[in-house]
Amino acid sequence: MGESAFALQMNEVSKQFPGTLAVNKVSFEVRPGEVHALMGENGAGKSTLMKILAGSYADYTGEILIDGKPVQLHNPHQAKSEGVGMVYQELSIAYNRSVEENMFAGNIPTKGIFVDQEALRKQALASLAKVKLEDKIDPGTEMKNISQHESQLIEMAKVLNDNPKILVMDEPTSALSSTEVQMLFDIIREIKKQGVAIVYISHHLPEIFEVADRVTVLRDGKKIDTCDIKDVDNKTLVEMMIGEKIDDFVRSGDSETGDVILKVENLTHYGFVHNISFQLNHGEILGIVGLAGSGRTELGRCLSGADKVDYGTVILDDEAITVKSMSQMLEKGIAYLSENRKTEGLALRLSNKNNILSSIISRLSRFFFFLPKKGTPILQDQYEKLTIYPHDPEITTSNLSGGNQQKVLLAKWLSTKPKVLILDEPTRGVDVGAKKLIHETIVKLAEEGLSVILLSSDLPELVALSDRVAVMRQGHLIGELKKEDGFDENKVLLAANGERGVFSVEY
Repeated sequence: MGESAFALQMNEVSKQFPGTLAVNKVSFEVRPGEVHALMGENGAGKSTLMKILAGSYADYTGEILIDGKPVQLHNPHQAKSEGVGMVYQELSIAYNRSVEENMFAGNIPTKGIFVDQEALRKQALASLAKVKLEDKIDPGTEMKNISQHESQLIEMAKVLNDNPKILVMDEPTSALSSTEVQMLFDIIREIKKQGVAIVYISHHLPEIFEVADRVTVLRDGKKIDTCDIKDVDNKTLVEMMIGEKIDDFVRSGDSETGDVILKVENLTHYGFVHNISFQLNHGEILGIVGLAGSGRTELGRCLSGADKVDYGTVILDDEAITVKSMSQMLEKGIAYLSENRKTEGLALRLSNKNNILSSIISRLSRFFFFLPKKGTPILQDQYEKLTIYPHDPEITTSNLSGGNQQKVLLAKWLSTKPKVLILDEPTRGVDVGAKKLIHETIVKLAEEGLSVILLSSDLPELVALSDRVAVMRQGHLIGELKKEDGFDENKVLLAANGERGVFSVEY
C-alpha cells in the first residue's frame, strides 16, 4: 500500500445525542502540511466532530483513517497514541503550578523518587522553543503570572510535546491582540512546514483567508462543501454557513419603543472594553454581537457591576451612577443573566425556590430574618410565566434539564423586577422548546416596557429578537445595524468581521 495523500480521513461519521443528530454522515479530509479551516455557526457540529477525533465519544459511527490506516478512537488515550493533538479554547491550566510542571504533567522526569529538576528545565526550554518562548519565559514561573497569550502558546507547546500528526486548534485567537495573532500564525506556518496536518476552527473570516489552505463548512450537522480558500470569498462562506442567499434573507419590521432609559458614556475596563458609548430605550431589545474576544460579555459584566469599571458614566432614568458592585446595580434596576448558569448563575445543589429568591432576600426579610413564605406569590408567578417543569419549587435545581435550569435562572432575575435586563447567551445549551419559550418571554417583557440588552453569538436569535444590533470588535463598539434599514445574519456576521460597508451607523 502506498503512502496516503491524507493525514486524516473521516468517512460518513455520525454522532447521535438524545433527540439530536449532532453530526450526520460527515466526510472530512486533511492533507499533511495543510491548514484546513472548519467553519459553521454555533451548533453546526464542528466541536462534536473534533471531539470524536479526540476520542471523547466512543459511540460514533463511520470510519476514521490516519495516514491511510483505519483507527478506533474510543477514548482520548487512543486518539493521542494515534497522533491526534487538541488545543482547546478553554485552557487546562493549574495556575498555582509552574510552567514546566504544567507542560509535563503526568510525565515529569525523575531521579529516583525525586523530580529531576535539571532534566525538567531542559525539556521545558526545548518545548518552549517550539512556540518561540524559550527566551521570554522562565520555566519555573508560576502560571498565574503568565499572560493569556503566552498561556495559549504554552498549551500548544504541551500538545506539541507528543509530536502529533494532526493538530486541532479551537478558536486559538479568541483572547489575542492583532500582534499576538500574527505571532501565532508564524508558529502555525512553522508547524505546517514540518508536515503536521492542522485543523483550524474559527469564526474570524479574515484569519481563515490569511492562514488556511482549504475550508470545510458544516451546517446543522452536515457537511456543506470543501473548497480551496482561493476559490471563495467572505460572502460565499457566510451564505454556506447560513444556508440562504444574501438577497433572500432580509427581515424588516417595526417595534414600539419609548424614551431613553439608559445612557452609557465612555465605559472602560482596561484591557477588555474601551470608551463604550450607547443609548437604550424603554421597551427596546438591543442586540450586541461580536466574535470571541470582542469584549461582549465583559461589557455586560461591567454594566451589571460584576466586573470593575475603570472610568465612564452610566445614567439610568436620568440618574448618574458610579458602578461599584453587582448588588448596587441590581438595587438600581440592572440585572445580569450570566452566560454560564452552572458556575456563575445558579447554586445547583439548592432548591429552585432558594435559587429564584436568592436575588431578593433583602426584600423578603424583616428585622434581619429571611421570610421565604413572602416569596410564594413570586414563585407561583414565575413558574406560570416560564412553565418551569416539574412544578415544584422544592426540587433541587441540579435535577432539572438544562432548559428548565435556564428558566430558573431567568426567573431569578425577573423576580427583581429590573428596569434593564442584560441577557448573556440566554438560550445556550437548551432544547428547542425551551428556546422558543425564552424567546417569547423576552419579546413579551419588551412589549411590557422592560429594556433588554441581548448579548448573543446565536445569529438567528439576534436577528429575530433585536430592534437594533450594535457590533463589538477588539473591545470597541464599531457600528450598529437598524431593523428599519434591514439586517440579517449575513450582515451581522460580516459586520462582526469588520466589514464597514454594511453598517447603518458607524461609531
